[in-house]
Amino acid sequence: MTSYVIQGGEPGRARLRVISGVMRPTTLDLLNRAGIKPGMTCLDVGCGGGDVTLQMARLVGSSGTVTGIDMDGTKIQLARQDAQNEALANVKFLELDIDGLDARAQYDLVFARLLLTHLRDPVKALQRMVNAARPGGLVVAEDIDHSGIFCYPACPALEQYVKLYNQVVRHRGADPEIGPKLPSLFRQAGLPDPHVSHVQPVFLEGEGKRIPQITLENIALALISAGLATQAEIDALLAELDQFTQNPQTLMSVPRILQVWAVRK
Repeated sequence: MTSYVIQGGEPGRARLRVISGVMRPTTLDLLNRAGIKPGMTCLDVGCGGGDVTLQMARLVGSSGTVTGIDMDGTKIQLARQDAQNEALANVKFLELDIDGLDARAQYDLVFARLLLTHLRDPVKALQRMVNAARPGGLVVAEDIDHSGIFCYPACPALEQYVKLYNQVVRHRGADPEIGPKLPSLFRQAGLPDPHVSHVQPVFLEGEGKRIPQITLENIALALISAGLATQAEIDALLAELDQFTQNPQTLMSVPRILQVWAVRK
């Protein structure tokens, strides 16, 4: 099911850490609105480096448990080390692809962030998440509308980056603009009453402003292998994006992020 175009391992983990820093406040708000509370048993699907998993472990406390799963073994090992460093005993990480998730009515809350956009069959993945939730449990997801990125003033390199990212994700059979479709996908997966909201952080400075640049670095191999760009073209775009982001007079957003949650009946 996966068609992940972004570099994995430690470089991919470094990118996810930047994204997690940017999204931490809005993801925490989403989890709290959905109803996470102490004592819950939670699952973080496609957990990456485990940043949200660890935050969930803090929220559910010692009376709750959280499991994070991801197909990237390197990220899982790094997440385990972070949990050990924080002495969080109520969290565990498993190297497991969404295709291998066969839990049934096991969790109070099942969560996925920036996962469904990379899958060829997101409804099938959502159905696995629904199956893993107990009746009355929560299914929570947030994902992107990548074309919703904006900046000021106009930056041709950003426009080209968005075009290339969308092309390579679609080339792999996935959907870079899945965010607005989430409510419909929830209904298809058997969750008829989804709650929906959206967020979109913007930056004048800081690491968040560099997310398009960092992501382009991490999809370079996928772009080249798909014949969508050469290394020279990518280097030129990176240089232009770097110049744009270092200018304190410019503004850069992340993609629109749709947040959806529902109760399993």
